[in-house]
Amino acid sequence: MAAVLEAIMLVCFGLSWPVNALKAWRARTAAGTSWMFLALITLGYLAGIAAKFVGGMVNWVLIVYFINLAALAANWIVYARNRALDGRRAVTSAS
Repeated sequence: MAAVLEAIMLVCFGLSWPVNALKAWRARTAAGTSWMFLALITLGYLAGIAAKFVGGMVNWVLIVYFINLAALAANWIVYARNRALDGRRAVTSAS
């Protein structure tokens, strides 16, 4: 039952990442996105994955961790793209 509850928590939390990535993609700016927040969440997921291995509790829930981590990676990619777009706009407007 603990694994099911952990998976539910991860699914509920993880649903926000694709929504956030899409919103940021459409916004075409990194304004309002915190790289420190993304870094802390990434660290949290990595710690959760490590805890599974260290605690010897490797089970199917690990798949949900990796799915969430993949969705979070998409957010990092969109963030990098948007930072580049912001940089190009800054150069263009300074000219």
